[in-house]
Amino acid sequence: MLDLEVVPERSLGNEQWEFTLGMPLAQAVAILQKHCRIIKNVQVLYSEQSPLSHDLILNLTQDGIKLLFDAFNQRLKVIEVYDLTKVKLKYCGVHFNSQAIAPTIEQIDQSFGATHPGVYNSAEQLFHLNFRGLSFSFQLDSWAETPKYEPNFAHGLASLQIPHGATVKRMYIYNGNSLQDTKAPLMPLSCFLGNVYAENVDVLRDGTGPSGLRLRLLTAGCGPGVLADAKMRVFERCVYFGDSCQDVLSTLGSPHKVFYKSEDKMKIHSPSPHKQVPSKCNDYFFNYFTLGVDILFDANTHKVKKFVLHTNYPGHYNFNIYHRCEFKIPLAVKRESADSQTETCTTYSKWDSIQDLLGHPVEKPVVLHRSSSPNNTNPFGSTFCFGLQRMIFEVMQNNHIASVTLYGPARPSSQLRTSDLPQ
Repeated sequence: MLDLEVVPERSLGNEQWEFTLGMPLAQAVAILQKHCRIIKNVQVLYSEQSPLSHDLILNLTQDGIKLLFDAFNQRLKVIEVYDLTKVKLKYCGVHFNSQAIAPTIEQIDQSFGATHPGVYNSAEQLFHLNFRGLSFSFQLDSWAETPKYEPNFAHGLASLQIPHGATVKRMYIYNGNSLQDTKAPLMPLSCFLGNVYAENVDVLRDGTGPSGLRLRLLTAGCGPGVLADAKMRVFERCVYFGDSCQDVLSTLGSPHKVFYKSEDKMKIHSPSPHKQVPSKCNDYFFNYFTLGVDILFDANTHKVKKFVLHTNYPGHYNFNIYHRCEFKIPLAVKRESADSQTETCTTYSKWDSIQDLLGHPVEKPVVLHRSSSPNNTNPFGSTFCFGLQRMIFEVMQNNHIASVTLYGPARPSSQLRTSDLPQ
């Protein structure tokens, strides 16, 4: 049984690990993977058709804990303990819930002190006792108790006292004063761990298509001494097609991983596949997982020739490998009664809305089926790749964009080329 410390408006954890409000989804998953022998039977809950309409949830079924992540920024918004019999809880080092200590209203009052009167929810038959950043829900023992604790309509106030002996059914840790209005806080400094994160990424374009990226980056302040690390730094960097490997390293820092393309599975779709001679050297990617960006370099010139932006939607084959890239892409749209205009595509745009902006359907897509090996199946199904203005949009079956591949002006054709499909 887990023995965890509760910190209102901040975290739930122990000496080895801590789930902190504002923590990115990938870090919470990394904690669960590292301690998989202790924390078992974890479920990932999400809406397959409408992933932005519901929170993304990690359900620790063995421990009675749910971690609720904001559907948009994918940071930890609420920590819910829904079964207090499966976990030990303490506050300031003193247990208020364990096998020997029942979490009654008297115990909560002794451990956490005074707060506002409890509020009764007749629909749920629960009393809610609220502290700043912390709420307890108490279950009534019987239906007979209900009428005594209905709201006092004369004063517009809910009940002033929770029944003696009532025990906690659920506990919530969140940011602010209201569980209903809470939002995921900014990422705490303790979660940066030396990494750089992208607040947003703007795609730069010229007359023909994308020309590069402008990234607004966040990192914890670095330098000698503790005080230098006690603040967040925000800065902008630009990377362009044709930049050298050294340019990118000096602009964005070292990648998390370098991946060499060993084969091109789409070679059969090229104009003359039989004429293509195997290359003596391979193109390579710089994978920036915390930015949600991949950068492809040409093996011969060592210059940027492709960018890949990842949206990290649940239900995609690459989910949780990358952090979500919050991008904005300007699209050139031709109107019948006016000159060409610019519309914006974002991480949250649906493919249907992009086609509506263009005013016409895009050509038939190429079907992309990912798997880790020939004998493995992909449980999430195929995706569809559409070519548009020197970009390839990988679209999921729920109409959301999984990734966008941008390629440079040196290409001989602006049409969709299967050799440029996401790898």
